[in-house]
Amino acid sequence: MVSNAMNESREKIQIKIGGMQCSFCSHTIKRALLRMNGVREVGVSLAHEEALIEYDAGLVNSNNIKRTLRDLGFKIRDPNKVRSFEEEEQELQKEKNRLLKSILLTLISLALMVFMWLGFKSQWMPWLMFIIALIIMFIPGWYIKRMAWASLRRGILNQHVLLEFAAFGGLFGGIYGFFVQPWPTVDFFAVSVFVTTYHILSGYVSLFVRTRSSQAIKKLMELQPSTARVIKDNGKEEETPIELINKGDKVRIRTGEIIPVDGLVIKGSSSVDQSLVTGESIPIIKSQGDEVIGGSLNQYGTLIVEVSKIGEESFLQQISHYIQEARVLKPGITILIDYVLKYFVKIVLSAAIIAFIFWTFESWLIGGNIDFEKAIFTTLAVLIMGYPCALGMATPLAMIRGGGIAAEKGILMRSGEAFQAFKDVNIIVLDKTGTLTIGKPQIVDLLVAEYYGEKELISLVASIEVGSTHPIGQAIVEYALSKNVILHEVNNFQGIPGQGVKGNINSKTLLVGNLRFMKSEGITNDPFNNQRKDLENQGLTIIDVAEDKKIIGLIAIGDVLKEDAKEMVKLLEKVGIDPIIITGDNRHVAKAIAKDLGIKKVLAEVLPQEKALKIRELQSQGNKVAMVGDGINDAPALMQADIGIAIGAGTDIAIESADIILVNERLNGILDAYFIGKSSYIKTVQNIILAFLFNAIGVVAGIFGLIHPIWAMIAMIMSITTVLLNSFASKVFLKAKVSR
Repeated sequence: MVSNAMNESREKIQIKIGGMQCSFCSHTIKRALLRMNGVREVGVSLAHEEALIEYDAGLVNSNNIKRTLRDLGFKIRDPNKVRSFEEEEQELQKEKNRLLKSILLTLISLALMVFMWLGFKSQWMPWLMFIIALIIMFIPGWYIKRMAWASLRRGILNQHVLLEFAAFGGLFGGIYGFFVQPWPTVDFFAVSVFVTTYHILSGYVSLFVRTRSSQAIKKLMELQPSTARVIKDNGKEEETPIELINKGDKVRIRTGEIIPVDGLVIKGSSSVDQSLVTGESIPIIKSQGDEVIGGSLNQYGTLIVEVSKIGEESFLQQISHYIQEARVLKPGITILIDYVLKYFVKIVLSAAIIAFIFWTFESWLIGGNIDFEKAIFTTLAVLIMGYPCALGMATPLAMIRGGGIAAEKGILMRSGEAFQAFKDVNIIVLDKTGTLTIGKPQIVDLLVAEYYGEKELISLVASIEVGSTHPIGQAIVEYALSKNVILHEVNNFQGIPGQGVKGNINSKTLLVGNLRFMKSEGITNDPFNNQRKDLENQGLTIIDVAEDKKIIGLIAIGDVLKEDAKEMVKLLEKVGIDPIIITGDNRHVAKAIAKDLGIKKVLAEVLPQEKALKIRELQSQGNKVAMVGDGINDAPALMQADIGIAIGAGTDIAIESADIILVNERLNGILDAYFIGKSSYIKTVQNIILAFLFNAIGVVAGIFGLIHPIWAMIAMIMSITTVLLNSFASKVFLKAKVSR
C-alpha cells in the first residue's frame, strides 16, 4: 500500500530550457535538480534543450524545480509552444549586441597592451584597462557570474566557475597592483577581459546554431488545419477553431481537403491518402464506420466525420508527445570529451590552489618575504592554461570536417551522436514503405484473359484513368506511356468514390475498380480467383478490369524495392550490423520483402505509436540501435534510436527528428555515413590528445612559474590553432569506402 501511494504521488514534468551551451550545462542541471529533496530522476537532452523530471509531488512541486533552473541562469519555456521566428531573432540579436560590445572593448584592451609593450606608456592606461575590465565583467558578463554563483553555492564546479576564478583573479591582481605593490596591472586586467569575451563568444555561437535549426514540433502541428467545418443541429455549417471542437461534433470534409480531426465516418465514401501520417503509399477506401486520422488527405467525395478524439488524444498530438518523450528518454551518448571534462575543472582549480600556496610559501621560506605577484601570476597562468577552450572545440571541429565530407556525398549529419555513436551500432531497424521501397504504387503483375493481350488491356485501362489524380490511376497511366500504347476516346465517364470508374470505349462498357465495385455492378464471374488470393497474400492491391459484364484482367499494384536495397543489406551485414524490418503492414507482406532482401528478423503490424517502444526494447537488451524511416509515424522512433536516419524525400517531421539525413535518398549512403562517423571519431581523438597536451603541459608549466599569464593566453590560442590545423589543413582524411 505504501509503495502504491508513493508511485501515485510521483509526477513528471517536461521543460524546455533555454541557454544550454555544452555538456557542462546539462551536467549542472542534472546535479542541481537531483540535490533537491523529492526529485527522483532527471533526463536532460542538450541537443533539444529539454529536460524530463520525475519528482515526488508531496515533497517538491514544479514551481520549485523551475525556480531552481532560473536560479542557475537558464530560461524556462513551454515545451508545447514553439517561439516565433521574430522571437528567436530578437534573442539572437540581443546576444549579438552583447558580443559586439565585448569585442569592441577587447580590441581597445589589445591595442593598449600593444602600445605598452612597444614602450608607449602613460599613467592613464592601467586605469582605462581597469574600467574596461569592470565594464565587460559586470555588464555583458554579469549573467556568467550569476550562473557561476548559483553553481558554486550548490557545490557544482563547471566552466562558469572556472572562468570566474580566472576573471576575478585577474581583476584582484590588477587592483592589488594599484594599491599595494606596483606590477604590470594591465596584464592582469587583460586576463579578465579576454576570458569573459571568449565565453560570451562561445555562447553566441551556440545560440546561433540552435536558432538556425528548424523545429519538428512546430511543423508537425502545422499539418493539422486550424479550423474545421462543423455541422450544427440546424444543418448549417460553421467554421470552428480546432481547439473549440468537442467529441461527438460532426465535421464535413470535402474533396481535396486535409482531414482536420480524428473521428469515425458516419456518411459518405472516399479514398483517403494517409501516407503523410502512416507512411503507407496506397490510399485507403474510407466509408461509413471507418476511422480517419487528422492530417490525412481526402482525395475524392465528401465525408461526414463524427469527432472521436480531441486535444492530447488526437493522432498528431500523440505523435508530438511521443517525439518529445523520445527526446529525453533517448539513451545518453557519452561523448568522448565528457570523459576528459568530468574531473577537469576540479583538477585545474586544485592545481591553481597548489601553485598559489607553493609560490607564496616558497618565497617566504627562501627570502623571508611573500611574493604575491609571483603567486598570483602563476595561479592565473594555471587557470588560463587550464581553461578547456581547445578541448571544447576538439569534437565540434572534427564533426565539421566530417560533415563537409558527408555533404559531398549527399548526407547531412546533424548531431554529435551521428559522429560519435554510429561506430557502436549493431542493429539497424529499417522502415519498409518509402525506405526500402520506392514509396509510390507501381504495376507489379498483370493477368489477362486469353483473348486479350497485355498491351491492349493496359491501353483500355489507361484511357479511362488518364485524367485521374488517384495514385493508382497515375501509376497505370505512367506504365502505359512507358509501353507507348495508344489511348482511346472515352464516353460517358463516371467515377464512383471509393470503388472505381466506368465509361464507354468503342461502344463497350469498361469498368475498372475493386471487387466490391464489380459485384455492385452485377459481375460475379471471377476467372482469376486462385491467382487473386496469391497476389493478395503478398499484400498487393488488386484492380479488376471488366468489359461488358465480364472480368477480362487483373492489375496487381504494389510498392517495389529500391534498386540499391539488396546491396545495402549485404554491406550492413558485412560490417557487423544486423538489419531488422519494421512496418505496419501484415506479416505476410513483411516476410515477403524480408525474404527478397535476405533479412532474418521482421517486426510487422506495428502501430505508429509502438515503433519507439520497439526501439526502446532493443536498447534495453544492450543494443546500439539505428533507425531508418521517412514518415511522421517514424518520427518518435527516429528520435528514440541511438542514431536516427531519415530519407530526404520523407516528411519534414521525420527529417527534423533524425540525426542523419540522406538527401539524395541513396540507401548506400547509410554505409557512407557509418564510415564517415567512424573516421571523424578518430579525428576527434587526435584533437583531444593535442588539446590535452597543451593544457596538461601548460598547467604544469604554470605551477612551476615558467609561463606568464599573457603568454598563457597566447599558448591557448596556439592550442586552438593546432586543433584547427589538424581538423582542416590535412588533405588526407579517412574517407568512407567499402570493398564492394
